[in-house]
Amino acid sequence: MNTAELRQKDVAGIQDEIKALQKAHFGLRMQKATQQLSNTGTLRTTRRDIARAKTILAEKQAAK
Repeated sequence: MNTAELRQKDVAGIQDEIKALQKAHFGLRMQKATQQLSNTGTLRTTRRDIARAKTILAEKQAAK
């Protein structure tokens, strides 16, 4: 997800996005553990997307 799209969302929307990304990351980790994941680069991108969303969430909460 793009940072511009995340910044347009409210706090609840960002929290929902973080939960969805964490669930997706867990699924990818399980696929990697069972040797079903062919593109391991997706783990890196989802991890960074989670960090990006958490950073924007922290910025919005600090602004209040």
